[in-house]
Parts: sequence; C-alpha cells; structure tokens
Amino acid sequence: MMFSLLQTDTAAVLGEAIQQAAPVQQEMSYSLIEMAAKGGWLMIVLLILSIIAIYIFGQKWWMISRAGKIDKNFMNDIRDYIHEGKIKSAVALCEKFDSPVARLVQKGIERIGRPLNDIQTAVENVGNTEVARLEKGLPILATIAGGAPMIGFLGTVIGMVQAFFNMSQAGNNIDITQLSGGIYTAMITTVGGLIVGIVAYFGYNLLTSKISDLVFKMEGATMDFMDLLHEPAEK
Repeated sequence: MMFSLLQTDTAAVLGEAIQQAAPVQQEMSYSLIEMAAKGGWLMIVLLILSIIAIYIFGQKWWMISRAGKIDKNFMNDIRDYIHEGKIKSAVALCEKFDSPVARLVQKGIERIGRPLNDIQTAVENVGNTEVARLEKGLPILATIAGGAPMIGFLGTVIGMVQAFFNMSQAGNNIDITQLSGGIYTAMITTVGGLIVGIVAYFGYNLLTSKISDLVFKMEGATMDFMDLLHEPAEK
C-alpha cells in the first residue's frame, strides 16, 4: 500500500515538473528567422552576400551549361565543308551554335588563306576572350567565400565586447543570463558567416571545375581545327 502511494506521489511530482518545463521549452524555442534577427545588422550584410553568391552561381551555371552544348558531329561537318570549299556554309554552321568552341572555330575559318601562325594566334585570342567571359564574376564569389566567415567572426567579437561591457556596467549585480544571452547572440553571426562562406566556396569550386572542362574542349577543338588546315596540304 505504501509503495503504491509512493508511486502515485512520484508520478504527480514528475507530471508537475513536465508541465512546468513545457512552457520554458516553448519560450526557448526560436525559428531560424528569429535567431537570425538576434545577430544584429551584420546578418543583413551576410544576407546580401548570400543573395549575390546565389545569383552569381545560378547565372554562371546556366551560362557554362549552355556554352558546353554543341553537336558531337560539329567538327566532322566543318571538315567536310572546308574540304568541299564551302566556307560560307562552315561559317553559317558556327553561327548556329552559341558556344565558345563554335566561335573560335569560326574565327579560324574567317582567317583561312592567311599564314597558319596568324590563324592560330587569332583562334587563341578568341579562346582567351571566351575564358575571361566565363570567369567573369568568379572573383566576387571567391571573395564572398573568404569574407563571409570573417564578417561573422567580426559580429561575434562585437557581441562579446558588448557582453563584457554590460558586465562591467552592472558592477556587483551581474546577471549570468545577460552574459549568456550576449554570447548566444554573438555566436549567431559566426554560424551565419560560415554557412554563407561554405556555400560560396563549394559553388566557386564547382564552377571552376566546369570551366576547366570547357577549356579542355576548346583546346581540343583548336588542335582539331589546326590539324584540319594541314590536311589539304598533305594530300
């Protein structure tokens, strides 16, 4: 009988403790927007940087994906047109594709009849221009990848300075909740800066990898075209 009463009392105590803890848990739970708002004005800077990074990544991804699309029989058709003397048809085929490979081959076709060194120089100049156009904006993405964590750390340092300043002003009436709240707020900027920096870093490396693959295709097309110009002389 006594054991059952102890169980009843224990259950009642636990029930009251759970009921008292529930409101505390509800008060301590925050949404992501509320947590970000506690980071202060530097979180607005990080938000702007994240929007810029996403915009640059989306734009360059779309551009590079389009630039890499070209008919697999493109060079074979160019070879046939040149061997048949249909230079205008070859140029028209190049204009059909919005691709760096097609543009550099078109430049070489337009220089046919000049010394091979001049043709190769013209093609390489077009290639360098295309690579520069593809890489435009990547330095900004790299800057965001390196700068966003630093901005987040700056926010943390500012928050810590404010927390200790409040402690010094409080004198002997130091409230540990004020200190912990200031540190909590300060750490949010570090988390935000790291998230933006990591996303920008991976985006930058992914775009750089895709550009490298496209440059490799351009170099292959250049060599194929220069070999093509030697073929009539060898026959």
